Amino acid sequence: MWLINSSIGRKVVMSVTGIALILFMTFHASMNVVALISAKGYNMICEFLGANWYAVVATIGLAGLVALHFIFAIWLTIQNRKARGTSKYAITSKPDKVEWASQNMLVLGLIVVLGMGLHLYNFWYNMMYAELAGIENEIAATDGVGYIAKTFSSPCYAAIYVVWLIALWFHLTHGFWSALQTLGWNGKVWFNRWKCISAAYTTIIVAMFIAVVVAFAAGYRPADFNEAAEEPTEEACYAQKACPMLPDCPMMKGGCQDKAHCCKAHGESGRMMGE
Repeated sequence: MWLINSSIGRKVVMSVTGIALILFMTFHASMNVVALISAKGYNMICEFLGANWYAVVATIGLAGLVALHFIFAIWLTIQNRKARGTSKYAITSKPDKVEWASQNMLVLGLIVVLGMGLHLYNFWYNMMYAELAGIENEIAATDGVGYIAKTFSSPCYAAIYVVWLIALWFHLTHGFWSALQTLGWNGKVWFNRWKCISAAYTTIIVAMFIAVVVAFAAGYRPADFNEAAEEPTEEACYAQKACPMLPDCPMMKGGCQDKAHCCKAHGESGRMMGE
């Protein structure tokens, strides 16, 4: 199959998967900006996605795209180094008209992958995976804005994310126009235009991500932040026998502000205790 057996085919796979990942990041960045406007709105999106079958299928597909992109990137790098042979040691200066990002795409890609692993741990593991596995955390699985606030309240995490996103910017700025060039959109007129478009487009995407990190790290919270925690359902209160008479409210982890709040929707204490 020419997509695997030829260097051109492998570059096509890299380009197509790269563009698909850029489209996903466009959606993800747009979704994250909602957290700056409305905590409830952001949590509604998280609940809509959550552990629903379509979100799980999309996540598996996304993981496949990342794996393909990463594997083919390493494959092409090894192939290029073999093609240069020992001549690479004779290079003493930077080649003309070659961008820094172009020369360091693999390193940038590794930083992006490591940052992605940390991001998956902070969010995907505590949200979608926790919901699928039935794991109860202090913050509800659908309280996405709660996890954003918790993660970026740590200066260390905020700094790591900013460095990660800067590396992502360098990677995308070169990768975007390079992918389009590989796919044949590299005419004399459009070559420089695509470079400008890719720089502007990726700057907007990364700026949206960084805006959320910096805003929450600085202590910003949307007006409805305190109201956005997941409300316990009547059935859940009955099932957990949650009542102010009990020493602990099992629904505290689901967003209860206190034991009375957990049962305020019910009128009979006996019914609440499951009698």
